[in-house]
Amino acid sequence: MDLSSICDQPLANVFRRIGSSSFPPVIETFDRGKTIFFPGDPAERVYFLLKGAVKLSRVYEAGEEITVALLRENSVFGILSLVIGQKSDRFYHAVAFTPVELLSAPIEQVEQSLKNNPDLSMLMLQSLSSRILQTEMMIETLAHRDMGSRLVSFLLILCRDFGVPTNEGIRIDLKLSHQAIAEAIGSTRVTVTRLLGDLRTENMISIQKKKITVHNPVNLSQQFT
Repeated sequence: MDLSSICDQPLANVFRRIGSSSFPPVIETFDRGKTIFFPGDPAERVYFLLKGAVKLSRVYEAGEEITVALLRENSVFGILSLVIGQKSDRFYHAVAFTPVELLSAPIEQVEQSLKNNPDLSMLMLQSLSSRILQTEMMIETLAHRDMGSRLVSFLLILCRDFGVPTNEGIRIDLKLSHQAIAEAIGSTRVTVTRLLGDLRTENMISIQKKKITVHNPVNLSQQFT
């Protein structure tokens, strides 16, 4: 695979060229709520997110599930084995947060491509670095005991990673049900519904067709956190 000009190409195009004619990347689709892989599954493939959003979470012995990242389009995931340099099972639970379309390739093919092409390694590292930053932000969000602060912190993360500027503010380009938000921040649907209602009453947000618009993220952060 000739990747001499790889840094000038979108990562999706590069990912499509990983592997050989015998083991090319394949396109997979998952409906909202469907599991992509469970913790403990063999780490056999690496994934590139073409469309939609994927939730990564950790499941603990008591049955509690904590969201650690919400991946956007053009993210790479399922690469922990490559990072630690040894064969390992899945560490996270990966679920389609929205309907998603993925490119996946055998982990051995990705590993060989990374060894042969340092520039590809840098692109992967940049994608992973963005994921790590969001995970740190999610941990900070869950550190809030007050659910109102958790919700606001989560909305601000979504503005950063999924936000689209509009005349009314920053529209989060995801259709978010109250239940999905509750699961992401460790709350209940009833509580999230009440808190979102409070934010709408204060004219901090508006919601249309399950898409939330934050009118002024700075004001929201200052007033509620």
